[in-house]
Amino acid sequence: MTSAPTAMTVTDTEVLRDALGLLKDREQVAERLLDSSAKHSFDPDIELDWDAPLEEGKWFWPPELVSLYDTPLWKKMPTEQQQDLSRHEAASLASLGIWFEIILMQLLVRHIYDKPVTSAHVRYALTEIADECRHSKMFARMIQKGGAPAYPVSRLNHNLARVLKTISTTPGSFACTLLGEEILDWMQRLTFPDERVQTIVRGVTRIHVVEEARHVRYAREELRRQMVTAPRWEQELTRISSGEAARVFSVAFVNPDVYSSVGLDKREAVAQVKASGHRREVMQSGARKLTDFLDEIGVLRGMGRRLWRSSGLLA
Repeated sequence: MTSAPTAMTVTDTEVLRDALGLLKDREQVAERLLDSSAKHSFDPDIELDWDAPLEEGKWFWPPELVSLYDTPLWKKMPTEQQQDLSRHEAASLASLGIWFEIILMQLLVRHIYDKPVTSAHVRYALTEIADECRHSKMFARMIQKGGAPAYPVSRLNHNLARVLKTISTTPGSFACTLLGEEILDWMQRLTFPDERVQTIVRGVTRIHVVEEARHVRYAREELRRQMVTAPRWEQELTRISSGEAARVFSVAFVNPDVYSSVGLDKREAVAQVKASGHRREVMQSGARKLTDFLDEIGVLRGMGRRLWRSSGLLA
C-alpha cells in the first residue's frame, strides 16, 4: 500500500478508500455525532436513582460473564459466593474502565491539539471527552454503591500505559481506543437488559452503551482514515502496538485480587480461568466484531496478528 501525505486536515476533500469502501467526510461524520450527542446524552447523577437500596439476591454482572463461570471451582461455590464474586468483578471492570477512560481522554486531547479548533471534528472530540468524564464519575459511584473496593491495574501496566499515552501515534491511539471500548460494550449490551442484575448496574451499563456507540463510530472512522494516510512505518507500528495493548488488556481485564476478596485461592482461581474454554469463548466473542474490523482494514498482520493471538482475544 502506498502511503499518502500525512499533513491532512479535517477540511481536506480528497477522496479516500480502503477495503471497506469510500471513507465518509470527516466533518459530516462529526456533525452527525454531535446531533446524536445533543439528543441522546445523560447525566448519571440525575438519570439514576443512587439512593435506592441494592436488591437482595441479584447479581452485579451476568453470571455467564463472570470469569470463573462453569469452572470446577465455580461449581463448588454457593450462589451467595458466586454473586459476591460478580460484585467484585463489576468493581474491577469499572476500575479498569476509569483507568482506560483517563488514558483515552489524554489521547483525544493530543489528537486535536493541532487540529482546527472550530471544526466539527474537534467539537465532537471535546464532546466525547465530556462524556468520558461523566462515565468515569459514574463508574466510581457504582463501585462505592456496591461496597466493593476499587481494583487498580498492576503498577507495571499502569506505567506501561503512561508510556503508551505519551508516545502513541494517532492510528495506534484509535486502535487502542477500540480495544478498550468494544469488548466492554459487548458485555454491557448483555448486561443492561438482564433482569437478574442489580438495577443500578443495568442503568450504568445502559447509559454507557448508548453514549459509547458514538465513541466507537468516531474511533472507527478515524482509524480507517489514519491507516490509509499514515506512512508505512506508522501502519506497522500500529499493528505491533495494538497487539501488545491487546495482550496487556487481556491480562488486566479482571484483577486477580477479586478472588482473594471472596475467600478463594487466587493462584487456583487464576489457573482455572486460564484453562476455561467458556472464558476463552466469552473474550473472543466480545472481541470478534473488533478483530474482524481490524483485519479488514489491515491492522491484523504480521507480528501484530501474532500478538493478538497470544492475547487470547483472536481465535
